[in-house]
Amino acid sequence: MIDQQFYKHGTDIIIGRTPEIAIKIKHSGLVIRKFKELFNDNLDFFIQGKYIEFFKPFTIIRGIDENRIKEVYQEIQIKLAAMQEPEIDLIIRYTIVLSSLVSNIRDLQFSEAIDEIIKRVKTKSTKLIEDHIQVELDNLFMRNNKNVSILYNLAYLDALADSFHFSRVAHTCKIQKSQYINRIVKIIISSIK
Repeated sequence: MIDQQFYKHGTDIIIGRTPEIAIKIKHSGLVIRKFKELFNDNLDFFIQGKYIEFFKPFTIIRGIDENRIKEVYQEIQIKLAAMQEPEIDLIIRYTIVLSSLVSNIRDLQFSEAIDEIIKRVKTKSTKLIEDHIQVELDNLFMRNNKNVSILYNLAYLDALADSFHFSRVAHTCKIQKSQYINRIVKIIISSIK
């Protein structure tokens, strides 16, 4: 689940939402393995229901701090309470906890990439206002634009590589991210003309 719609297992290939767009990034598999180890090393806390303790080691991930951990914890509590079952299966609980945490990390990193897109568009075209830029971005999201979908995963891998000190992988991700950001900027600017 950690590498679902993100990574082709055992290949060092990062994919977009669908496998048709993919980038090979050497040693990306090592980064993913390190991230998985963080989950596995703290599994006892999860099993005991000590979610805050389970989440604490994830503060090594760029952008994840105690406040964000509390937000994820609250989100999980709401999801578990909504299930209205006295005893929720361990696998279902783990799926909820894992997906909430991973989604939060991914969304945070992608948000930073979106901020960079907006900044670059404003620099290149003073005619565009932020609301219009956001409308164009939303259109790209709705159409599942391949540049957006791969950027989402590159931003995620970049944060993980930085956090686990895989500097070469992070450097490659930053180069690739910049290229895809520029492609998206170009699409947005050309859509206005």
